Amino acid sequence: MDEFMQEAINQARKSLSEGGIPIGSALIKNGELVASGHNKRVQENNPILHGEMDCLNNAGRVGSFRDTVIYSTLMPCYMCAGTIVQFKIPKVIVGESRTFPGARAFMEEHGVEVIDLDLPECVDMMNQFIAEKPTLWNEDIGEL
Repeated sequence: MDEFMQEAINQARKSLSEGGIPIGSALIKNGELVASGHNKRVQENNPILHGEMDCLNNAGRVGSFRDTVIYSTLMPCYMCAGTIVQFKIPKVIVGESRTFPGARAFMEEHGVEVIDLDLPECVDMMNQFIAEKPTLWNEDIGEL
């Protein structure tokens, strides 16, 4: 596993340690970490602070996103995928999509390369969270 996915996993663990949903993200530009973030919906009482959104917020204004790659421990939802498409981020690398298929087809239809690493560590982290906090998970994915 490369250092950027490890950073996303570290961010997911940080969210979990704060009582949040274990999803982390990292933004890379020219082979360097620009920013990372994690899901803060619970911590900040903010329904749009998904891991990818927090990461992009932390990145601030970086000019063009056309030469960036975003890593996420989980396949992005439609909200986050829409942001990825809007800013023309060309590549998304995800830890897993078994627990949530997300918006892969939407991103690919808009020219985004999506790589699913299917990492057991990411799958296990989400499965454990979903088993322990199903109501919170269903709230996060809009299934309440």
